[in-house]
Amino acid sequence: MRSETLLQFFKHESTVGILLILSTILAMVMANSPLHGLYDYFLEIPVVVSFGEFVIAKPLLLWINDGLMAIFFFMVGLEIKREVLEGALRERSKIMVPAFAAMGGMIVPALIYTLFNYDSAAAMKGWAIPMATDIAFALGILSLLGNRVPSGLKVFLLALAIIDDLGAIVVIALFYGHGMSFAALGVATVLGLVMLIMNLKGVTNNTLYILLGIVMWAAVLKSGVHATIAGVVLGLLIPMRNNRDGFHELEESLHAPVNYIILPLFAFVNTGVGFGNVTVRDFTDTVTLGIVTGLLLGKSIGIFFFSGLAVVLKLGKLPEGVDYKALFGVALLGGIGFTMSLFIGSLAFECSGDTCFNLVDERIGILTGSLISGILGFVYLGAVLKKKG
Repeated sequence: MRSETLLQFFKHESTVGILLILSTILAMVMANSPLHGLYDYFLEIPVVVSFGEFVIAKPLLLWINDGLMAIFFFMVGLEIKREVLEGALRERSKIMVPAFAAMGGMIVPALIYTLFNYDSAAAMKGWAIPMATDIAFALGILSLLGNRVPSGLKVFLLALAIIDDLGAIVVIALFYGHGMSFAALGVATVLGLVMLIMNLKGVTNNTLYILLGIVMWAAVLKSGVHATIAGVVLGLLIPMRNNRDGFHELEESLHAPVNYIILPLFAFVNTGVGFGNVTVRDFTDTVTLGIVTGLLLGKSIGIFFFSGLAVVLKLGKLPEGVDYKALFGVALLGGIGFTMSLFIGSLAFECSGDTCFNLVDERIGILTGSLISGILGFVYLGAVLKKKG
């Protein structure tokens, strides 16, 4: 990425972070006021799409989580591909340290959550919740420190978050499917192979890919694998060969609807925690403690020490202008899970048939851990980063 493009990207993410905060506040206000009935009604609005015998009937909440979020993951797939081919993930020497950091930031939080919940099969469904880092919030907070932040530190956080997203996508695909339909999965696989062949043959009509991608999304939805995976696959299959293939224009066209509509809407429908029935037990439950500790300690310890391990093994080096004090600050910001953690939480503890795992509202742990991580990261980096004249 050119420096001016990076600058625009970080400013963009800062704005998205503010919108997510406002959406969360609005959801909490509605959920804890006389408007809570209207809020609940909005989530449960039935939406049905049918073509002959093919029917998809879901409440609005699930259309947002399964449908609109597939567009978000489509953009993530495009961003991963661009970063691998021409951006922050292109050079091996620059990718190894953030790759190790992301690995540690996934492994250690999952282990910490497991230590709290290993004796409960229901609670263990949430083991992946503290693994995620929210790039919008993390970069948004980093941007509040202005020109004190070295550009290398921003690029490191960007690469870390992208690899982290890729890891979360793999986890969702492998561990959060249900009721597998191999016929539907076969249809989705065939469509994916068709698009791969189109790509290899030089077909660059993005509209054709998107139309096939919509059918693939419906097949994946019916297959039992989470439908958002179709968005990622489609993003990776969109051709990117030169400035005339429309790849960059497509990615850019998604930023506004995803960041200014889909993500704030997702935050709004998933963070309306009603505190009327919340007790001290909810904050001391092992699910909550596992998430908070995983985000706050697991992410910071995992990111920091695995980064150091990569440097010690001479697999890479810290970015120019970045020392270990600044690295630890970014590791703290890595504990802001929010969007992806909320998404994984909705999959881990969703209702299946007549069974709901309502052990505790996992959003309490996600919001608490993310809030503390964000505040600590901001205060710490504000103290260790030198002001520029």
